[in-house]
Amino acid sequence: MKSQAEVGRLLADLFDDLQRGMILWQVLIIALALVIAWQASRLLRRRIAASAVAADPERTMRISVGGMNRELFPVTALVLLLIGRWALENQQPVHLLNIAVPLVLAMVIIRGVVYLLRHTFAPGGLLRSWEMAISWLVWLGVALHIVGLLPAIGRLLEDTAFRVGQQRVSLAMVFTALLTVVLTVLAALWVGRMLEARIMALQHVEINLRFALTKILRSVLVVVAVLIALPIVGIDITVLSVFGGALGVGIGFGLQKVAANYVSGYTILLDRTVSPGDLVTVDHFYGEVTKLTSRCIIVRGPDGTEAIVPNETVITSTVINHSYSNRRVLIRIPVQISYSSNLETALKLMLEAAYSHSRVLKDPAPTALLTAFGDNGINLELLAWIEDPERGKLNLNSDLNLALYKSFCANGIEIPFPQRDIRIVGGLNFSDKVPK
Repeated sequence: MKSQAEVGRLLADLFDDLQRGMILWQVLIIALALVIAWQASRLLRRRIAASAVAADPERTMRISVGGMNRELFPVTALVLLLIGRWALENQQPVHLLNIAVPLVLAMVIIRGVVYLLRHTFAPGGLLRSWEMAISWLVWLGVALHIVGLLPAIGRLLEDTAFRVGQQRVSLAMVFTALLTVVLTVLAALWVGRMLEARIMALQHVEINLRFALTKILRSVLVVVAVLIALPIVGIDITVLSVFGGALGVGIGFGLQKVAANYVSGYTILLDRTVSPGDLVTVDHFYGEVTKLTSRCIIVRGPDGTEAIVPNETVITSTVINHSYSNRRVLIRIPVQISYSSNLETALKLMLEAAYSHSRVLKDPAPTALLTAFGDNGINLELLAWIEDPERGKLNLNSDLNLALYKSFCANGIEIPFPQRDIRIVGGLNFSDKVPK
């Protein structure tokens, strides 16, 4: 009933302003504020974008510039509305402006929080759900403020309290703490993304060191954000010692593997034995390292499958890094020719096939070798080096085998197949075997 009375009084005040013509000045102020804010945001957006590109050609600051562009219009409109309300409230009632200011403030909050979420977490259905939930919560708070119920709800939350030791904890304190911690952590992660863009653009710094610096900075920023947020809402940070003790017990009993993987992740990043782009064989899986995280590495195989290898496995097991010191890989093409074929011509054709392929390196030069004399023919082998193994080896093997087959057929080099000659020693007298 109280909310209905507040809404009725608000509507009555607006109707009274409308009858006396006082609402026209408020509508004019709102219209002027929106138009001026729109024009000013357009001009400022262009200048900010141009100065950002000039000062940062690699566009590593696009995160902060994008956030400013989203907030320019609502923040400018909010400032103009506050100025207009301050100038008009001494002359007449400003009920419509009292409604417009919280609405524009809600737009500022929603745009800012949603922008932080989109540039902190990966896109997906969960992110959209969080955006909708935050938008509804902000609009609900604005609606409660307009109808006058927000102070009453605040007093109710403050009166509902319990004690933790000697400290009184109310629901208002809990909600304020959660909101403050979430906002500060989001701001810390956003700053971390900006610093990450800067650090990852440093091409003269090794990639593993860049990854390690970004992950350490994010962790430090999150811890600092929590340590800043808790005292703001009146929570003594010494209570974190209890949480730290519980975390230590949890790690000791059930989180050894998780902690080991995180420590191993930083070890991998700092010792630089495995880097993104390396070709490795780890745990019987061959592929390219596409991503390094604090918990695991992602290895993408030639067939497109991806293996998620825990960091502890990389540290404690043998890892074959095919591109650790250099990216050159040796390709072996075995082939067999018949004894009646010209051996020197076959070796020459094998070298020509290798030199004609664009991926085969000229230094070190390819080599054609006679490896053995087999039962069915002479065993030869073509050795060739490449420096782009990420493009695949099977396709190169296929190209070289096809080239060898065509050149052998064109030059009379025979590729043998297993065959046996059966010789019967002595004659068989079938008449002795026929019964009389």
